[in-house]
Amino acid sequence: MNYAIPAWDIPSLAVVGSAERFPVRRIFCVGRNYVEHQKEMGGDGREQPFFFTKNPCHLVPNGGDVRYPPKTENYHWETEMVAVLASGGFRIPVEEANGHVWGYAVGLDMTRRDLQQWGKDHGRPWSFGKDFDQAAPVGPVTPAAKIGHPTKGRLWLTVNGESKQDADISMMIWSIPEQIAFLSQYYALQAGDLIMTGTPAGVGRAKPGDALVAGIDGLGELKVKILPPL
Repeated sequence: MNYAIPAWDIPSLAVVGSAERFPVRRIFCVGRNYVEHQKEMGGDGREQPFFFTKNPCHLVPNGGDVRYPPKTENYHWETEMVAVLASGGFRIPVEEANGHVWGYAVGLDMTRRDLQQWGKDHGRPWSFGKDFDQAAPVGPVTPAAKIGHPTKGRLWLTVNGESKQDADISMMIWSIPEQIAFLSQYYALQAGDLIMTGTPAGVGRAKPGDALVAGIDGLGELKVKILPPL
């Protein structure tokens, strides 16, 4: 196929224990999926899940250096477990959802919180708060064939060696199969889709020079260094 301009590489993630890479089609993110984080963001209870998206071009595979983004004075970290789909479908039953998951990874849903809040306050979309350059650092994918489908395990984040987030994935309000089933009522999910499954309490402000280390039991660590803005 001939393109009018050179085509870009397909966004992809490393695979643990393999030289192969996993191609990424779309990134879905669920909001307020841990009780304590829901409280710190002004919510309460098991509300209906809601989702937003990030552009796959904003992935930062394996972490590393991330630029402090423009137009924000309140840039936040959010540590999340990422479910990676090998297949999809429409209206997937909860009991069949795990069969579509190829593996799992550690991710950071980086957020321009002030721009997100401005959008909420003015009844506008808040894409500028969530979807921007380098907004989605994600570590290597560990295949479910090796670890199964974890429902418990410690999730943590340190910033400059200081603990900021420390929880367990069992504390999710909506389980990963429930998220897949709900999301598939609105989209025909497809191979290569990622789902960032929510963050616990402890989100906070990142600044240039900060060293972030996010981890989940069985999935290793994701390290990010915040560089000064362009």
